[in-house]
Formats: sequence, structure tokens, C-alpha cells
Amino acid sequence: MAFFFFFLNTKFPVLRQIFNMIPRHIFRKIVREHQSDKGCSKYKTEDQLVSLMFGQLNKCYTLADISIGLSISSTFLSDIGLAQSPVKSTMSDGNKNRDYKVFEALYYELLKYYKQSLKSKHQSHVIEEIKNHNIKLIDSTLVSLCLNTFDWAKYRTAKGGLKIHTVRDDELALPDLINITEAKIHDRYGLENNTFAKNTIIVEDRAYFDFKLMKTRHLAQNYFVTRIKVNTKYETIEEKELPEGKDQDILKDEIIQLNSEKAIETGINDVKLRLVHVFKEDEGKVIEIITNNLDWSARTIADLYKKRWDIELFFKAMKQNLQIKTFVGTSENAVKSQIFVAMITYLLLELIKRFYCDKKTAFSNFCEKIRICLMHYLTLNYVCNELKPIVKKAKKPPEKTLFGEDNSCYQAVLPL
Repeated sequence: MAFFFFFLNTKFPVLRQIFNMIPRHIFRKIVREHQSDKGCSKYKTEDQLVSLMFGQLNKCYTLADISIGLSISSTFLSDIGLAQSPVKSTMSDGNKNRDYKVFEALYYELLKYYKQSLKSKHQSHVIEEIKNHNIKLIDSTLVSLCLNTFDWAKYRTAKGGLKIHTVRDDELALPDLINITEAKIHDRYGLENNTFAKNTIIVEDRAYFDFKLMKTRHLAQNYFVTRIKVNTKYETIEEKELPEGKDQDILKDEIIQLNSEKAIETGINDVKLRLVHVFKEDEGKVIEIITNNLDWSARTIADLYKKRWDIELFFKAMKQNLQIKTFVGTSENAVKSQIFVAMITYLLLELIKRFYCDKKTAFSNFCEKIRICLMHYLTLNYVCNELKPIVKKAKKPPEKTLFGEDNSCYQAVLPL
């Protein structure tokens, strides 16, 4: 387990304090394994990571924005570990030529290193009946790209894009598997070759309702929870009794067998399944949830599928607070590098939020505080807990106010 210390330390700006949460031995190991600094004399992996993280936290839209932001203060540059501010062309070459897999590997190593710490600050809703099961939430998000600029990301005739296929571990409340593909790849195939440990619960939306996939999950002794597609043919074997006086949103609970030609072809027709009909009051409609577990209560099954919303909130948090919609490079490698640096940044922000924030804070509000203070020499504890919108007086009255008593304005003179 990683340990966190809360002593005052204003020697470094907030950005450096965030970067320091990456253990040096892990970073050096990853760089060595991927030989990502081979042949580099100046713009090394660390320089690229710091620059791209600065761009993520400051929501920079271009490489020029990053270069200008880093070059404002030589003291700041030194304190974040850079010998000089990188120029646009140098950053562009790094994004294009340094394999994104070094940042992908760093994300997974950090997740492994902080695993116990993240679990100790577990924030997901616990469903009592299945509290000892490992729950995985699976979904993807589409990122639209301009086909003229990103010609490798062809999606439709005049539109480009990519998909970020994600497996979110419910206990960590973070993704533990990410696969970036072309946008035209169907969700069902985005993580096709991935396997899960026995008794893992896999929660997916209707895009993953596939007879072959369901059979594969069942044979692997996993439990799947997903929505059945409209017009799916099945036979009701048994209708289970519903508990009286509670769970009024659960309308029907059935044991079924699929009996279409494709179901017979894949062999899923031999498996008894559960179909729970739930009324969603907020949407005013009934959803039908299918699973291969016959023992859980209908309430547990309904609550499990509700958990799928957590991965949607993750995608929303990423797109609103970090840069995974606008890219500072146009090559496939540059785009993937930026996405995995965004994931590293998100992980570190989650660690800070969980361990430093005394009160429950919205992720977007927390990110805004970090963004405002990024170049300031304040402790993370102060930024998280002491920074508030209060009236603060200057140490001494200003010699001249912006507007003098004679209403004259001390303004800049524009060059002609």
C-alpha cells in the first residue's frame, strides 16, 4: 500500500507535487523496458509526460499553448524538473515518434502500485448480496475526429473517429483495461479477446447482447448482466414470485430459455437464464435485464445494472475536465499518447481527491481548484481543503489604485 503524508511543503508548485506521486523506480523501469529515451538527448519521456500532463490539467488546445504556458517562468520550469521549455516542433516530433505504449504501460503500473490504496478509499455503492464478487463495468465512448486532419481514423464517408473501449473495476472505481480502436469497430468486438477470473460479474449495455459472447461468459463461469434486445425469442420456464410490499419498480421475474435459430446455433439455448422486468420511473419505461445467475434477488440484478451508469459518469468526467476530445497531435500515435496521459492524470487526480479531500467534492469542482492553483506553491492539502471563496485583504494598501481619485485610468499604451 502506498502511504500519503500531509506535512506542509510549498517547495514545489502543485503540478510538481502531482507528478511526484509517480514513483521514480516505476517510471525508470517503464522507460528502460520500452527504450523510450533511446537516441533522445533533450526531449525525453519525462519531459513529454510533464508537458502533456500540463496540457491536460490546463486544458491546452494546441502545442503552442503548452509551450507558452511552460515558458512563462524559468523558476517554475526548474521546479517542475524541466531544463527548458519545449518548443512546438520538438513536442510534435515526440508525440509522433515516441511509442504511446510507454504511457499505456505506465498507467497500468500505477494502477497496480496504488491498487490497495484505491481500494481502501472505496467509494462505489456496495450491494450486500454480492459484496465479495469482483464487478466489471464494460462500455465504450466515441471520440469524433475531423477526417481531413486525422485521415487514419476513417469512420463514415465524411467523418472520422475512434472508440475508447473500457473495463471499469467497480472496487477501484477506475478503468483497469482500455483498448483504443477505430470508431467503426462494434462494441462487442472492442474487448473480444479479454478474459475474466471465475465468478466475475460483468455488467454491459445492450450493445453487448450477443449469443456467442453470452455463451463464452457462461463457460468461463462469469456472470453477465445486460439488457435483452427487442424481439428476442425466448420461452418462459418459470415466473418467480415477487416480494410483497417492496421493490415496486420490479414488475416481473422470469426463468427463460432463448429459442431462436441463432441461439440454438451458438448453444446458449441450453442455458437457463433470468429475465427481470424493471420500471424506470425517470424515463417512464420498462427495461428487461438478462443474466445467467438464477439465485440473486431481483433487486440485486436491478441494482447491478444501475451500476452501469458509473462508467457513463467516468466518460463524462474525462471529457469535461481533461483533453480527450481535442488533440495536440494528428498522428495515431500522438492521439493514443494523449489519451493514456489523460488516464494517468485522471488516476493521480483521483488519488489526491480520495486521500486529501476531507469532504465529498464533485470531481469537476476539484479539477477546477487544481487548474487554478497549478502553478502556485501551495500544498495539496491546502488546495483541497482550505481554498475557499472568502474575502482576503492585501498585506498593505496599494500605492495606486487602478483608477485614481481624479478618475484617471492608469492604462497601457498601445503601439501604433
